[in-house]
Amino acid sequence: MARDHFDLGHVIRDRDTKFSGLFDTILRSQGKGVIPLPVRAPNLNAFAERWVQSIKQECLDHFIVVGEAHLNFLVNEYVAHYTEEMPRQAKENLLLTGDWSAPPSEGPIRCRMRLGGLLNHYYRQAA
Repeated sequence: MARDHFDLGHVIRDRDTKFSGLFDTILRSQGKGVIPLPVRAPNLNAFAERWVQSIKQECLDHFIVVGEAHLNFLVNEYVAHYTEEMPRQAKENLLLTGDWSAPPSEGPIRCRMRLGGLLNHYYRQAA
């Protein structure tokens, strides 16, 4: 069974005044930990903001979400594509997870489609 990516144990938040003490109290009453970012650390949240921008532009902006189960499916498919199939330039075009050995140089090229072809991963099948 796929892991539900919305099962949060902790919430990391900045120190914006819109997050009042009541906000933290409600989260803690639901069994979630609250971790405020350090004071005067404006770039600390940049990775999270980049992730949100990526999933919105590359996935969610292309769908009309019709419920929580649909949103969970979309996010889980995008996370699988993002972590298992999308090469990273900073890692010499290797994947974040999985097999880092050199891909086969011969064999038919295959396409793994996700979300009806919105996300595609091309790979060479071993001969």
